[in-house]
Amino acid sequence: MNLRALIEKRNKLLDDMQKIVEAANTETRAFTNDELASYENMKAEVENLDKTISAAEELRSIESKGAVTEPGAAVKSDTELKEKAFENYLRGRISKETRDADANLTFGDNGAVVPTSIVNKIIDKVVEISPLYSLATRYNVKGNLTIPYYDSETSDITVAYADEFTELTSTSGSFKSITLTGFLAGVLTKISKKLLNNSNFDLLGFVIRKMAENIAVWIEKELICGTVDKIEGLSKLTAAVTTSANNKITSDELIDLQDAIPDTYQGDAVWIMSKKTRNSIRKLKDGQGNYLLERDFSGKWRYVLLGRPVMISKNMPEIAEGAKAIIYGDMSGLAVKVSEEAEVTVLREKYATQHAVGVVAYIDIDSKVENAEKIAVLSIKSSEPDPDPDPDPSDNTEGEQS
Repeated sequence: MNLRALIEKRNKLLDDMQKIVEAANTETRAFTNDELASYENMKAEVENLDKTISAAEELRSIESKGAVTEPGAAVKSDTELKEKAFENYLRGRISKETRDADANLTFGDNGAVVPTSIVNKIIDKVVEISPLYSLATRYNVKGNLTIPYYDSETSDITVAYADEFTELTSTSGSFKSITLTGFLAGVLTKISKKLLNNSNFDLLGFVIRKMAENIAVWIEKELICGTVDKIEGLSKLTAAVTTSANNKITSDELIDLQDAIPDTYQGDAVWIMSKKTRNSIRKLKDGQGNYLLERDFSGKWRYVLLGRPVMISKNMPEIAEGAKAIIYGDMSGLAVKVSEEAEVTVLREKYATQHAVGVVAYIDIDSKVENAEKIAVLSIKSSEPDPDPDPDPSDNTEGEQS
């Protein structure tokens, strides 16, 4: 029911009634027969509108409280009502004129529909799809976030033997910090109107799943590779281990990488690498001829290397000169800030010529390493140019005779 239109119609009738009264007062006369008939008709219509508006407001109040609308029907929560309203809007069951009057939808200045519960479901699905994002330390806050950390590399508190009547030498560490700001990113999902018209199709689940898949792939790429002047992620970690060869990784180098992480952080550590890198490592054996990489049928990621699970990401570089081919450690050392305020926008007209409806989600995100002790990187050796290349024999003029 278009409640706003009903209210506007009622107000217009009252204005017209007021004009009839003012005209008679100005001319100091009684209503004419036509004026009296019009006044009485408008009065009766206002009274009917008042009853209709009152009934609509009462029904809305009942629905917003999750009341049972049919015998035996389950009570619907406010979240369910908002999600249903959003689905109806996608399917076009809420018209442009009536959408602002729907109490179960929130509209921004640009007409965007923002059901918070749906945004939360998208983010929850991203956590499920992206292992790295799920393992990182996530902060859901607005604005800039400053995270302090204790810097023990350049200076630290020391303990030493002391003699009586001798002053202690003062030593101290220092606190530094990283600041997470926010970078806007958007994802577009287009839905065929043929699917929208299929009432048996799980439209809401499709929107949540497709957006989460696209967001998860993009976020994981940014967390691993970063972008200059944007999200930093793990991209600025310096190599803890560099291979001796420019085309392979040895078992000793894997051990060195693992030992680059303090024992206190080993409990939640994981390996991150590409599928091709894992395939290369599967062929490595220890001194007794046992393969280093073991199958783990009960584990989440199917393989274990040196006692810790192996996570595959298509965003990880393969074994190539200068590539950071393996990341190892406790990924809670990576901080990710996602603003609580996300926005879902429905584009009904933009893709009309494609017989589709677009749904856009915007997120505000940033990421940096907050504890570099927890995460280590293995880099593949880069070939260095020969500083004294062999001379071209054709250029050798030594011994030439004139």
